[in-house]
Amino acid sequence: MDERKLLELIQQKKYIEIKKELSEMNEVDVAELLDPLDAHMTLLIFRMLPKDLAVEVFAHFSTEQQLGIINSVTDKELEYIMDELFFDDMIDLIEEMPANIVKKVLKATKEDERKLINQFLKYPADSAGSIMTIEYVDLRKGITVKEALEHIKETGLNKETVYTCYVTDGKRTLEGFVSLRTLVTSDEELLIDDIMEDEVIRVNTHDDQESVANVFRKYGFLALPVVDNENRLTGIITVDDIMDIMEQEATEDFQIMAAMSPSEDAYLNTGVFALARHRLPWLLILMVSATFTGRIMGKFENVLASVVILSTFIPMLMDTGGNSGSQSSTLIIRGLATGEITTHDWLKVLWKELRISLIVGIVLSAINFVRLIVIEKIELSIAITVSLTLIVTVMTSKVVGGTLPLVAKKLKLDPAIMAGPLITTIVDALSLIVYFGIATTLLGL
Repeated sequence: MDERKLLELIQQKKYIEIKKELSEMNEVDVAELLDPLDAHMTLLIFRMLPKDLAVEVFAHFSTEQQLGIINSVTDKELEYIMDELFFDDMIDLIEEMPANIVKKVLKATKEDERKLINQFLKYPADSAGSIMTIEYVDLRKGITVKEALEHIKETGLNKETVYTCYVTDGKRTLEGFVSLRTLVTSDEELLIDDIMEDEVIRVNTHDDQESVANVFRKYGFLALPVVDNENRLTGIITVDDIMDIMEQEATEDFQIMAAMSPSEDAYLNTGVFALARHRLPWLLILMVSATFTGRIMGKFENVLASVVILSTFIPMLMDTGGNSGSQSSTLIIRGLATGEITTHDWLKVLWKELRISLIVGIVLSAINFVRLIVIEKIELSIAITVSLTLIVTVMTSKVVGGTLPLVAKKLKLDPAIMAGPLITTIVDALSLIVYFGIATTLLGL
């Protein structure tokens, strides 16, 4: 069913047919289909859905849709939704809601769940503890494969995943794991101790979510156990949750690289003044820093007055320098994000960027020199000045663009801040200093 057909059925009041068709759809598609509808119609159709599907659809609603549903449903309906939601989805919901709605949600949860919710909310924002779920399958050492499979059958429906089961002792200390594939293909009388893997990749509750994402990316896991400082299993992080984190981190990097303050709010749902507030600080910083470029030009005002034609090449030199620096910084920032490059590789990066910049600079300079002499009919001394400046500018820009993200990482800053706008501002100033320095020397000004 598409949006057009849904609207036609709503107009014709064929609610039985709507319920039948939606019941056969995936919960993600249903949530997306209901997104354009107004709050009243969304609630009407939401109440038509089978209860299990309704809970899954609710988990995929936007924050605004969830808020509308919570404000509209009865306490009994809300209690059912909260009871059936996976725990990590419930935590995400509570973190997004205003205080008055949080009170209503907590009122609809059981007392033991409220204690767990309070514990989860104490974990630092963006930490592994804040995104994990407690709905995992744990097995005890000493039980047989048959007993383990029976345990999975009894509890598996309420778990986020059953494909990886974690082996713990009486104190919940993580001792190993066993996959569902291993369980179903092993002899029923074997003990879990005999088939479990005791080398477990794990993360701590206070590890940053970006480092957790790197672990998933490196090993390709479907789930990852989270332990506390005493190696007790406290939860797991599943691949669907970490994909959301990867998307958030990528979005944040793009925003920083575009000289904006990061925001998790959707563009169309964010007010004009809020968007302006996110953009103004960096624009102000870059505007003020750009005044240095003006001061450099003012300092060499006599040089420009003596040879006016020099000013016509300033835009080309500055743009080429900015573009060269942005190319290098983008590659290094991406390499740092994927773990391909570390701060220990700074010498390798410096050496590689030097060689690349030399090749690129010579090629661009040669082409530019021919253009100035043959097409523009510029004096030889001016052509040499511009071409030499181009080589030095490209080399400086690429070295600066390649090393500044590494410096930021070493200082525990986000390397993305050393992206296009900031690199361009720095390189513009360096390009002018180099240009006027070479012009003063070669032209005897």
